[in-house]
Amino acid sequence: MNFLAHLYLSGSSDGIRLGNFIGDYVKGRDYNNYPDEIRKGIVLHRKIDSFTDNHAIVKKDKKYFFEKYNKYAGVVTDIIYDHYLAVEWDWFSSQPLNAYIEDIHDLLMDNYAILPQGVRSFLPYFIRNKWLKSYQNLDGIESVLIGMAKGTSMPDEYGFAMNAIRKNYKNLRKDFMNFFPEVIYMSAQEV
Repeated sequence: MNFLAHLYLSGSSDGIRLGNFIGDYVKGRDYNNYPDEIRKGIVLHRKIDSFTDNHAIVKKDKKYFFEKYNKYAGVVTDIIYDHYLAVEWDWFSSQPLNAYIEDIHDLLMDNYAILPQGVRSFLPYFIRNKWLKSYQNLDGIESVLIGMAKGTSMPDEYGFAMNAIRKNYKNLRKDFMNFFPEVIYMSAQEV
């Protein structure tokens, strides 16, 4: 799961949302340096990642991207799953997506000082470029993949990824719609 899904799976607690958002940037036992709710969100992030990485549907979908992305195939899968969550948002939430995103941006900026440096360094770009909103269309997904290739060690193979997504769009959507209720249920047990 990528940013939008992690936030959504956090429930309504701002602390859990913050922890789940920063989960990839808090290493080892450093989560103990945060207040209880944020720490709970970091632990939830790790459980979501483990559940997702070990799920048969996700393993199958990673294969679409493995040829060029290898160990990053899961990241591309997470990003396309965020796309389907954004597209199907009204199915999962009564709050409009744009209002939800504004609330998340406010939450992140209001807590900027406690965010890990890695998050603080990309957050202005993340908000300015409306990263969460960009998940709603494939052009936005392509931009996210390009941005990640520039800012990380992820391969710059967005053309390959976009071709695989377009070719397998309906199958990936079906897989997401089958998988996501399971991760919602698992997360609800933890929140």
